[in-house]
Amino acid sequence: MIVYGISTCDTCKKALKALEAAGHAPAFRDIRADPLTEAEILEFVNEFGGPIINQNSTTWRGASDWLKASEPEEQLKQQPTLMKRPVIRGPQGLTLGWDEAVQAKYL
Repeated sequence: MIVYGISTCDTCKKALKALEAAGHAPAFRDIRADPLTEAEILEFVNEFGGPIINQNSTTWRGASDWLKASEPEEQLKQQPTLMKRPVIRGPQGLTLGWDEAVQAKYL
């Protein structure tokens, strides 16, 4: 199981703590320190579409008009922290975020 996010993200911290408490051994991948590959970006965009981009973030609000108008693939290449977090690669495939539905899959 891999949890993709950033080390300062509170939601990622909550997810990691809950997953560990549930007996999982998640590996954490900080996408700032270890950026997503082009193949991973395409996989995430193909799986989640536009919702992979967190348009409620401060990063989004500070993004240029050009970046906001570009495709999600380009947005993640240029600014990886625009990714909605966490993305979890688990036995059931990929999940996005840490809502009740995602928690029900893993906890």
